[in-house]
Amino acid sequence: MSWIGLALLPFVGAMLVLTGLPAFLVLIGAAGLGAIAAATGGDGALLTALPGRLVGLLENDLLQALPLFVFIGALLNRLPLAETLFRTGLRLTRGTPAGPSIVALGLGALLAPMNGSVAASVTMLSRAVYPRLLRHGVEPVEGLATVAVASTLGVVVPPSLVLILLGDAMMGAHTIASNAMGRSERIINTQDIFRGVLGSAILFVALCVIATTWIRRRGKPVSAKASRTDLIVSILSCCFIVGILGGVAAGLFYAVEAAALGATVLLLSGLLVRRLDGAALAKVLAETLALTGALFALLLAATTFTLVLRSLGTDHLLSRLIADLPGGELGATLVVLAILAASAFVLDAFEIIFVVVPIVMPGLLMRTSDAVWVSVLAILTLQASFLLPPLGYAVMMARSAMADPVRTWPLMRALVPYLAVHALVVAVTVAVPGLVHLGASPQSAPTDPSVSNEQVEQQLQRLIPDITPDLSLPNISD
Repeated sequence: MSWIGLALLPFVGAMLVLTGLPAFLVLIGAAGLGAIAAATGGDGALLTALPGRLVGLLENDLLQALPLFVFIGALLNRLPLAETLFRTGLRLTRGTPAGPSIVALGLGALLAPMNGSVAASVTMLSRAVYPRLLRHGVEPVEGLATVAVASTLGVVVPPSLVLILLGDAMMGAHTIASNAMGRSERIINTQDIFRGVLGSAILFVALCVIATTWIRRRGKPVSAKASRTDLIVSILSCCFIVGILGGVAAGLFYAVEAAALGATVLLLSGLLVRRLDGAALAKVLAETLALTGALFALLLAATTFTLVLRSLGTDHLLSRLIADLPGGELGATLVVLAILAASAFVLDAFEIIFVVVPIVMPGLLMRTSDAVWVSVLAILTLQASFLLPPLGYAVMMARSAMADPVRTWPLMRALVPYLAVHALVVAVTVAVPGLVHLGASPQSAPTDPSVSNEQVEQQLQRLIPDITPDLSLPNISD
């Protein structure tokens, strides 16, 4: 029966490519076929847990941030904030041939984490930044490559919606792996992943700026004018956004609070500058409801599909297959990352997080105790997959948003320096696992699986004060 569930995975990918149906419909259909197989084989008792799983899923406080991030992305597409920041950035980088491209990357790092998705980031940057890149002498192919790279920065720069959902999925996978192996270790959370990915994200952005400077070194110096109002708005906006993103990454407040604050400030700003009238606000709300509904439908369908796979025993089969992989911990990690990379050619980030991560990650985390390191490598793999032409998600979205078609081979040549930078960041992260723990608290460091339960108990006894409460029951006869 477990092989039936395994066969459903390529079936889902093929149906998505061949039919073009929404992912949640394909997942529900595949889950129905798997449920019939499980019930026919007499192994469908686990399916009775579906109502409880769905109710528990919708009670997750973390998902409150989802519609707020979507709302922020819809507002950014309507407000002129990106244009204002671009003009100010050009003034600060005046005389630098690579100024427009560097500013575009900076906007991606600053605004993409607040957009909530790669698609929303591509839409915003294609509308607000790409025409200005062309206007300042950047070739269309180079501009498209810059927009694609900048749009994926929202994947790795916390506190993006992709990282929030990945953190929740990895927490569940880590819990399953720890229970299966009988390990006494701290389960990771979203905050650990925020802090873990920060070093790799900063390194990637810095190397992209260096690569862009080298690519555009022979271009003409670019200058632009920005009014005093633009400077004031840009300074206040940067301080506000950096404060929000930095506060969440540092654990000063929750992502839900940051998303609510960001959405409120953007909404009030749009109303004050009169860029949001009744009709525009209605479109923003309609877009937010539509995308939020699609994401929740995908989440519910993915939860149903993964439960069916567990009822078929597919999760145990995959755990055994991963456990038998050669190459030790590193070999198993690379194979799972290759599965994620292949999945990114037919699935977007949310579908991979909801469907693929809960299936393959528990088996991998049974072989390694450093769940934060695995999570960072997973998010970097997704980012690279989005940039690989011609099927990379960010590349396809950017090409579809352009008025003039861009050929594949010139685009591949334009993306090569950024892909090389990304490969270098992944290699550094693989070779130096300590990079993901630079800003982590001591409690989030990987636990040595060889530590026995007796040692953990002794350690707890040293930390807990010797206070024994009186738990005796009162005498009823009194």
